[in-house]
Amino acid sequence: MNRTLIVIGLIIIAVGLLWPWLSRLPLGQLPGDIAVRRENFSFFFPVTTMIIVSVVLSGLLWLLNR
Repeated sequence: MNRTLIVIGLIIIAVGLLWPWLSRLPLGQLPGDIAVRRENFSFFFPVTTMIIVSVVLSGLLWLLNR
């Protein structure tokens, strides 16, 4: 449990430090992300972005558990 919390903390720190560069990535605007905009309504469901984030996180966790 301690190792997991340390790794999560390090990941949060890394994301915070890399945020200026990460915010330039087109995540949330990829083909396959569903966006519906009407006059009084907007709906956004980032399908492709969630799949990419899931694959990256799964790979990182797999590497850390080896």
